[in-house]
Amino acid sequence: MRHLGRIGLGVLLVVGALHAAPPSVPSEMLVQFRAQAGPMHRAFVRARMGAELEDTVLAASQRRDGKGDLELLRMPPGLGPEEARGLLARFPEVEFAEPNWIYTHQAISNDPQYMSGSLWGMYGDTSPLKTNPYGSQAAEAWAKGQTGATFIHVVVIDEGIQVDHPDLAANIWVNPLDPPDGVDNDGNGYIDDIHGWDFVGNDNGVYDGGRKGNADQHGTHVAGTIGAVGGNGLGVAGVCWQMKLISAKFLGRSGGTTANAIKAVAYATDLKARHGYDIVATNNSWGGGGFSQALLDAITEGGRQGILFIAAAGNDSSNNDTTARYPANYDTSAVLGWNAVLPVASITSTGALSSFSNFGATKVALGAPGSSILSTLPPGTYGTYSGTSMATPHVTGTAALAAAVTGMRGEMLRSLILSKTLATPSLSGKTSTGGRLNAGDF
Repeated sequence: MRHLGRIGLGVLLVVGALHAAPPSVPSEMLVQFRAQAGPMHRAFVRARMGAELEDTVLAASQRRDGKGDLELLRMPPGLGPEEARGLLARFPEVEFAEPNWIYTHQAISNDPQYMSGSLWGMYGDTSPLKTNPYGSQAAEAWAKGQTGATFIHVVVIDEGIQVDHPDLAANIWVNPLDPPDGVDNDGNGYIDDIHGWDFVGNDNGVYDGGRKGNADQHGTHVAGTIGAVGGNGLGVAGVCWQMKLISAKFLGRSGGTTANAIKAVAYATDLKARHGYDIVATNNSWGGGGFSQALLDAITEGGRQGILFIAAAGNDSSNNDTTARYPANYDTSAVLGWNAVLPVASITSTGALSSFSNFGATKVALGAPGSSILSTLPPGTYGTYSGTSMATPHVTGTAALAAAVTGMRGEMLRSLILSKTLATPSLSGKTSTGGRLNAGDF
């Protein structure tokens, strides 16, 4: 074996941080190897570090950015993440190393009681039957016959989705290239990914709530706001009535990890790049953890395929301009020349910035309905949640609706959505547009 360089593993002194680091999976590190680092080089690094290979998150053969393998390593006991990062950085085979951050969903409350006709987030200034100027204006689009199209796809990167929910089933994606036969017919590494993939359980069962619906509430709620079937006389309606929802489950009962988030983003990119599914956006109603170059790389590759990464701004009542909140603060502009990330704040039914919502005059793009949002829940029920988690799918549904109407994708679609926002006093100086979502003007 020819080693790419030599390194001595001495003692690394780490200066304590001024504030507690975000939570990460103990003893796990994501290691991005350089393209020229072959199997023996990677094994050499692991051996010198006393580390074990837990997973190859992205193999070089799966990638379009020319990078090498991204591995998830288990480090020796007692080696902290910053010390491990410093030691790994000394190997010329390693491009970078980072902790496997833990993420959680961005909903903050759950009210199981709901009322018929309480979908204020869908209303507009002149919408039929019900009006609320601070709603998404989606009902005004519906009144013009703009309800989406079945060729439009959105990937919900979240908890799983109850795929047989009566108000969702007709809009759940069924993979035509990988029927349930125990064979990976579409060659993406996931056997029988009929409705998507569960990256937590590493199987094709994207709904784990059972008959009692005791799991995947958040993902099901988010999916309903994006694309619950409209005009069916049942329950609620999503922003985009006709479309296909793909589940990329990476959040479980204990949250989710960077490694699985990367896999979920890459899964969406691969479906579009190799198989041509018209994936307009991914919905990302989650947050936590520190900066991850590996996740940013994955988001960037999605943006290269014209996929918007629509993200919750966070529920800390804080300024994202001064305290970065990920994934909302990621920016792909340095590589793509435009930012595929679209960060969303939450507003109330009276147009105020929700008390919990993060904001940022440069780092948060717009506001959308996020307080007391009624949507689908398992098992086959409905309920209200609040959070920037609930604001984000209003924007994602609007992206799907606008894509169907205009044919725009990627940078042009992002610019269009932002250009149509409605000026809102509570968002002035709090978002880059100073406005709220407007789904009724495409």
